[in-house]
Amino acid sequence: MSEKLIEVKNLKKYFGTSKSRLHAVDGLSFSIEKGKILGVVGESGCGKSTTGRVLLRLHEPTSGEILFHGEDVLAFRGRRLKNFRAHAQIIFQDPYASLNPRKTVSEIIAEPLRLHKAFRTKAERHAKALELMELVGLAERLINTYPHELDGGRRQRIGIARALALDPEFIVCDEPVSALDVSIQAQILNLLQDLQDSLGLTYMFITHDLSVVNYFSNDILVMYLGKMVEMAPAVDLFANPTHPYTKALLSAIPIPSLHGRAERILIRGEVVSPINPPPGCRFLPRCDYAMPICAEQEPPVKEISCGHTVACHL
Repeated sequence: MSEKLIEVKNLKKYFGTSKSRLHAVDGLSFSIEKGKILGVVGESGCGKSTTGRVLLRLHEPTSGEILFHGEDVLAFRGRRLKNFRAHAQIIFQDPYASLNPRKTVSEIIAEPLRLHKAFRTKAERHAKALELMELVGLAERLINTYPHELDGGRRQRIGIARALALDPEFIVCDEPVSALDVSIQAQILNLLQDLQDSLGLTYMFITHDLSVVNYFSNDILVMYLGKMVEMAPAVDLFANPTHPYTKALLSAIPIPSLHGRAERILIRGEVVSPINPPPGCRFLPRCDYAMPICAEQEPPVKEISCGHTVACHL
């Protein structure tokens, strides 16, 4: 049986507002096995990115548990927290905004090495930066260039190299290709896949693109307004989607075909406000299969087959 690298139990993250509290992540539970890729999908505002940032404690959770190698991440302080952050990194969505425009490529990549005192001298850090540039496919001639001089694909490669600088085990990929051209997206995805295979990395891959997540992930978690609605192995989820929201998402994937395609499932109705949401199922106002119980009770998460769980009264 594979080792669980990350375990999340009843994770909640609420943000204070002028009116009350915004439920960004609300009772999320899942695990990621070592060396695997968990894809996380859902609409904008469903809590995907917030979940990734809370796992790394870039946001402090409101409540819940986060275990890394079975240890409670929320109990880490000082040196232990700094050590955890060396083993758990993030690749941000915007490859320009996430880079310091005043630093060169080598300085950006070497920054984690300097902060964690991984090498004694600047020359050693420079040599490591060159090694990381080669690993992610950046030419050595770019060592003294600045982010504004490079295209989006090269900028994202810098972000990937920086994330790899401290030899992490776990990386949150927060929509790392959404800001790139399609041809560049494929290059970055292939690079991430090659790095995962060669270095034994574990990813949490956040994206809007269901075609990408199917190609890239071992398991897929579908979120809606801070809740998990369905989670399953990628093959299972695409072959047998169960939740009405998952079915609607999958029906929206464009498929090039001369023979037509299955009918698109349109989601109607209004999105429930994430500020103090009402009891019951949050997908209720947009669901064609809603029942009276859906307005009264939150649907429990049930396992319908091995590794396939769904939260729906149906």
